[in-house]
Amino acid sequence: MNDTRCFVPRTRACLPGKLTFIHLSLAAGLLGLSWQAVAQRAAPKPQAAASEPAAEQSRMDADLFYQLLLGELNARGGEPGTGYSLVLDAARKTNDAKLFERAVDIAIQARSGDAALQAARAWTQSQPKSVLANERLFQVLVALNRLPDSVEPLRTLLTNSPAAQRGPLISRSLTTYGRASDKKLAATTAEQALSDYLGPNADASVSSPAWTAVGRLRLAAADVTGALDAARKAQTASPGNEFPALLALEIMDPKQPLAEPIVKRYLETDKARPEVRMGYVRALLDVQRYAEAGQQIAQITRDKADFAEAWLVQGSLQLQDNQLASAETSLKRYLDLVQQQTVADGAESERAQDRQRGRTQAYLALSQVAEKRKDFALAENWISKIDSPQALVGAQTRRASILAKQGKLDEARKLIRSLPERSDADKRSKLLSEVQLLRENKQYQAAYDVMGQVVASAPQEVELLYDQAMLAEKLDRFGEMERLLRQLIAAKPDYQQAYNALGYSLAERNVRLPEAKQLIQKALEITPGDPYITDSLGWVEFRLGNKTEAIKILQTAYQAKPDAEIAAHLGEVYWVSGQRDKAIAVWKEGMLLNSENETLLETLKRLRVKL
Repeated sequence: MNDTRCFVPRTRACLPGKLTFIHLSLAAGLLGLSWQAVAQRAAPKPQAAASEPAAEQSRMDADLFYQLLLGELNARGGEPGTGYSLVLDAARKTNDAKLFERAVDIAIQARSGDAALQAARAWTQSQPKSVLANERLFQVLVALNRLPDSVEPLRTLLTNSPAAQRGPLISRSLTTYGRASDKKLAATTAEQALSDYLGPNADASVSSPAWTAVGRLRLAAADVTGALDAARKAQTASPGNEFPALLALEIMDPKQPLAEPIVKRYLETDKARPEVRMGYVRALLDVQRYAEAGQQIAQITRDKADFAEAWLVQGSLQLQDNQLASAETSLKRYLDLVQQQTVADGAESERAQDRQRGRTQAYLALSQVAEKRKDFALAENWISKIDSPQALVGAQTRRASILAKQGKLDEARKLIRSLPERSDADKRSKLLSEVQLLRENKQYQAAYDVMGQVVASAPQEVELLYDQAMLAEKLDRFGEMERLLRQLIAAKPDYQQAYNALGYSLAERNVRLPEAKQLIQKALEITPGDPYITDSLGWVEFRLGNKTEAIKILQTAYQAKPDAEIAAHLGEVYWVSGQRDKAIAVWKEGMLLNSENETLLETLKRLRVKL
């Protein structure tokens, strides 16, 4: 029997001189080649016409083809070491980049780092200027945590790449270094590897992404100051580049005030993208700088009217300010844009989930608009459009609010309590929804009791103490309120709302005014320019008898954020100062902003003013 087949060829004698159709078909599938391509490579080449250029001759003879076939069979059949050896040997014989790459992949799939490194080094030795070879060697070295050894491959990779590709390659290197376990070493190694592109005379198109990459790695290593310095240098190299601004957004924090100017500088350029401005809006909202966030949102809707997310956020802010007509217009505009984009992209696009969440938020907000207008049927109609199971709590909470507004508070509480509890998070979400419902309906004792359950169930979430303290204040339990706020301040010294709430409460009760002023000033140090905290400062100045200073501060707050509560305070200081026409005017504006504001209504009642 003449059978020349063998599964692990060790000598050339073992290789057949002829391959069957079945062998070729199987190999084509394993090697990712079409049958036509295999046939073209294996079949004899016809003599080229004299006028035609000679066709490139394949280096794959029958022996080599069979060797690759066996390599793939072994790699996929449980013998990756043998398969790797066969494919790497073929790569060395042919100097074929795809075979070197395949050898690296086989080693990685077999989780053999040393073998992957051997194949990658063999590839770069065979093709020292290959961008792909050096990039794979760089990736393998970083994966093996041999960071210092990765410097030269990255330098070679960038040197041999076209100038236009260096920026994207640097961004990819950032991702690779970002996977390293030693973040600090990754940052210093990257800076060493990219040193040629970090100097003052480096090409801006490469210098900016290089500094951004270094900055991100420094940030990952908890070197915030170094990351901020890198972001500045990246922006200096290319002011219109968005990536330094995105890095600055990640750094932006009340404790890092120097990050925000980088973002603002980018947003002042002609190339500013609405997505970056939207990121700035989110950062402003995180620190409750609502007035500035609103200004940025308004600019997006002016400059790029089809940017859907901006309309959703604008509508939510307008609803928060009780601007019901404007909120309704913005939210409906958002829904129209999302519908257009869904039709254009298809319902199964990768952004489908984001759009579903956005629609849910818009429906809930529109339901709240209708509820505030006491159009309960329309409010329920908006809720009925929600088809997301994840939005069940939000939808039922709005339904409960509608019931409560119709005098059915007990029924509303039962509705919330009937929601399923699949986790501790679900339980906490239900309790918080009930607290909100009770607070909105001025059932402060019941809300305080339920809030106590929430705090007990999540003691690690100290921010919950703030809500509990505000409910204690509603019950005139000022000692309890102060204890909770000071507990919160001790746990989170940069929680500006706690300082402001305690300072404002002292000023409102006209007690310990110097301490109240210090607390409010501390809050302003954490969040400079916040109009609500500025309002508190103006109010404490009024309580201290500094009416002229109080008017100046309150005017600043009201200009930054036209708000009914600030209008109540400014109007009262005008009234007491004898400027009664101004007081009446600002109170009327406040009533237009929010005719249900408790502070404004109480002020007018106490001063016996009828508008």
